[in-house]
Amino acid sequence: MEYLKTSKLLFSITRIRKIVAFVQPRYCSNVARTTANSRETPPPAEKFKSRISSGPTFQDFIKGVSVNKTSVEKSEYHDQHTYFSEAMDMGNFRKVYFETYGCQMNVNDTEIAWSILQKKGYQRTLELSQADVVLLVTCSIREKAEQTIWNRLQQLTAMKKKRLKSQSPMKIGILGCMAERLKMEVLEREKLVDILAGPDAYRDLPRLLAVADGGQQASNVLLSLEETYADIMPVHHAPQGYSAYVSIMRGCDNMCTYCIVPFTRGRERSRPVGSVLEEVRMLSDQGVKEVTLLGQNVNSYRDTSQQQFCGTELTQLSRGFKTIYRTKLGGLRFSDLLDHVSRIDPDMRIRFTSPHPKDFPDEVLQLIAERKNICKQIHLPAQSGSSKILKAMRRGYTRETYLDLVKNIRTIIPEVSLSSDFISGFCGETEEDHQQTLSLIREVGYNVGFLFAYSMRKKTQAFHRLQDDVPAEVKQRRLEECISVFREEAARVNGALIGSTQLVLVEGQSKRSADELCGRTDGNTKVIFPKEGFNTAPINVGDYVLVKILSANSQSLRGRCVSHSSLRGTEEQDGSVPVLQLHQRVGSDTTATESRS
Repeated sequence: MEYLKTSKLLFSITRIRKIVAFVQPRYCSNVARTTANSRETPPPAEKFKSRISSGPTFQDFIKGVSVNKTSVEKSEYHDQHTYFSEAMDMGNFRKVYFETYGCQMNVNDTEIAWSILQKKGYQRTLELSQADVVLLVTCSIREKAEQTIWNRLQQLTAMKKKRLKSQSPMKIGILGCMAERLKMEVLEREKLVDILAGPDAYRDLPRLLAVADGGQQASNVLLSLEETYADIMPVHHAPQGYSAYVSIMRGCDNMCTYCIVPFTRGRERSRPVGSVLEEVRMLSDQGVKEVTLLGQNVNSYRDTSQQQFCGTELTQLSRGFKTIYRTKLGGLRFSDLLDHVSRIDPDMRIRFTSPHPKDFPDEVLQLIAERKNICKQIHLPAQSGSSKILKAMRRGYTRETYLDLVKNIRTIIPEVSLSSDFISGFCGETEEDHQQTLSLIREVGYNVGFLFAYSMRKKTQAFHRLQDDVPAEVKQRRLEECISVFREEAARVNGALIGSTQLVLVEGQSKRSADELCGRTDGNTKVIFPKEGFNTAPINVGDYVLVKILSANSQSLRGRCVSHSSLRGTEEQDGSVPVLQLHQRVGSDTTATESRS
């Protein structure tokens, strides 16, 4: 019904536009003007024609029309409404307040959304009380994440009701994965939500807000096979400017049975390499010291935007791993991108997340081992230690294959730090399966972990084909046991660093003491140390410093600052790659990349 209304509206507008376009040229012609001027007393018909030619156009009428005359925006239909006045897209300096939930991709999405709105005249505020527009960038990965949003919406709608009679009524928007997963349910359940925008609809935010200003709910949750926001430079709000996230691909093709991401983020598509390198160069020029490359399956990056990238070479997987989709052909691969990015600034750390274990061929591992500024830290999500459960999850590997990969990684990168994800209580998980997960955690020895109890999500393969048969209390007990073993192993791994000297990137003041600073090692372990560590220049956020490790626990390291340093400084000390030669190599490679991109 909504579509029919839309069609009628567009048809009526099209007819009006055609009439105006037809009438104006006809009565603005030289013949018409000559005829009109040659008569002393024009007949009524000629007077009417003259008034049409000199009167307002259709655009003059549409500028004054309130957009709440149409309900088209409440459907998922979307079109480029060229008949909307450009003025309707302007923010008029209204203040936008963002709240970001979930993964680092949502942090990057916030920066993209803000970049789009900033260009349309909106201002950003960090004070909720001052906001004209409140946008929640949401997560749907687990039920708990969504419940957090529902609770927050109740608080915001109560705040909105108090402001309805004021001169600046609050508009509330839901962005990201939750908007994509629940769609109209959000608008119906929370009547005071004004706009809904999926992860591929951020370009449409100015129009959606313009529609909301007219009193209507507005929605665009269409997924795209092409959208990467490659031409939009995110407005980075990194803490003190020392680090930033750079999105290199979106979506996921893996279709793990438990995962909602393919249904909220869509299919895999990679951002052109030239766009990524341009953003990293800009961040380097701004003095950013650490960049994290982002993607739902970041190391499956494959740029096919240019013909010279599209060869016939098959995508290489980690040995023994497989996928549910056909092997892909051609494209500029993750190892190529990582190579180019790491050459831009030898004093900038490069990280990436979140990868899939299947996409670690030797060429990627060897590049990490070779480059000083690519962090020797790899996130290797296992999800389970049981081959039976891994098969039910459609992960594409067995326990043995995963452990072989870990062995290969440590052979190529001896000093590597490993982190992982685990799910407790997946469909059909027995106590024996759980014990195998505990033994895997002990055998590998991770320094960082992300562990969760299984939460079934609608639309996933598990929802349609499997039974969520592990009781909630059993899930929670198994989760607590996994966390306990994880902490034991992390304490052991971190304890092995006592007595060593670690290169630390300073992030800021410690949360517990104003007299201490904190930062992270190459392996992404937090280090806390006194501000007054040595008698030289002050230590600032974004500095590299050498810290002697004196104690450790499962969460962090403690130490004493020895001196200032740099990534290039450690290269010179190690005698690996002279700084001058590395600079020359960066210059030549950068030129080659620009010509290809």
